[in-house]
Amino acid sequence: MKNNIIYLLISFAILSCHGNKNSDKKGTIDVTTSKDSLTIELNALVKEGTINGFGVAIVNQDSVLYTNGFGYADMDKKVTYTRNTLQNIASVSKTLIGVSLLKAQEMGVLNLDDPIDTYLPFKTVNPYYPKDVITLKHLATHTSSIQDGDLYGEKSYVLKNSEDAVLAKSIPSSEEFNLPDTSVDMGTFLKKYVSTEGEWYQKSHFLEHRPGELYEYTNVGATLAAYIIEVATGMTYAAFTQKHILEPLHMSSTGWTWDDIDTTKMTHLFTVDGKRIPDYSLITYPDGGLITSVNDKAKYLSELIRGYSGEGKLLTKESYSLFFSAFLSEKNFEEERDTDRPYDDEYNSGLFMGHTPIGYLGHMGGDPGVSTFMFFNPKTKIGKLLFVNTDLDQKGADQFYAIWDILGAYETKLNEEL
Repeated sequence: MKNNIIYLLISFAILSCHGNKNSDKKGTIDVTTSKDSLTIELNALVKEGTINGFGVAIVNQDSVLYTNGFGYADMDKKVTYTRNTLQNIASVSKTLIGVSLLKAQEMGVLNLDDPIDTYLPFKTVNPYYPKDVITLKHLATHTSSIQDGDLYGEKSYVLKNSEDAVLAKSIPSSEEFNLPDTSVDMGTFLKKYVSTEGEWYQKSHFLEHRPGELYEYTNVGATLAAYIIEVATGMTYAAFTQKHILEPLHMSSTGWTWDDIDTTKMTHLFTVDGKRIPDYSLITYPDGGLITSVNDKAKYLSELIRGYSGEGKLLTKESYSLFFSAFLSEKNFEEERDTDRPYDDEYNSGLFMGHTPIGYLGHMGGDPGVSTFMFFNPKTKIGKLLFVNTDLDQKGADQFYAIWDILGAYETKLNEEL
């Protein structure tokens, strides 16, 4: 999640008076063919807003109740966005880091309470508190005292094709798109960024607070956790997640790189005014670079709900309990938390798992041309996905939350009809 995009989306939610407050009401829709009626309502929304294409899913712990795509993946060629259309999903990707950390802990190759310097080939300390250790749990709960800073957005995003450089400069974005030949591997990026000997090192990459003291959402910290998984297991993070998450869940269309996927199913991404955003990837790919479809990701969300119920297959019951635990309290926040943002996933933190003020579990994501929601209600055991391929302004945010509210209005009826 790139905070500037997500804070904008959350703010729009408040201004729009959305937030899915009606999604838990039973019987909101009185229909006999719920799936058809839901499809009709979502198709109508495509014509009303600025979102070019989007995918949705509704699941419970046993099955996928509904998946579909709407609008266009390619506006020029009028290629439709389907449930199998692929796109990067931004920070919803981070939840896989939490699952992977716990799987590695089950394997006995790391411990969440270990200092990160136990594993790193370079030293990482908060320069304001050099004697205080940063632990893996600090990284996983965004309390490590590491912060992204401006350099993150300037260095992490890399164009797929050099010839898109001119197009990239014409795109309004808070992130900078770099040429392919500037890319470095994840470990090199992190050493440059958080090691005192690193080329990009700045004291401002750390808070003036002790590790474990204050919540500060950080993409760099998340990627550091994924890199430690690599060091501890001797596998790349991509290979580890493929073996321990994607393959067991039969997420055969999902991957981390262009080589992992069928690029003919990849959507274009768009600015608010419909201009195509060039294809890009992230050096810090674990923090936001998973490429998937709502159809594939629905399998993952069902597994999370099963895990919450103590019936997951990726992790033990004890590990899933840790994954979903709320680790923070008011003292971990500089300001009083706002309860008026129902889908603010930074209200509390599990292990790269967000807790919202209304008790939902999941994560949101935002990147150039991307906004994503993945949440489930632990009381009803029903979850939803929404992926969009377009930057959002006020009108787009209204459309985003209208889609989300419609999904919420149907979720109980679809679950009961199964």
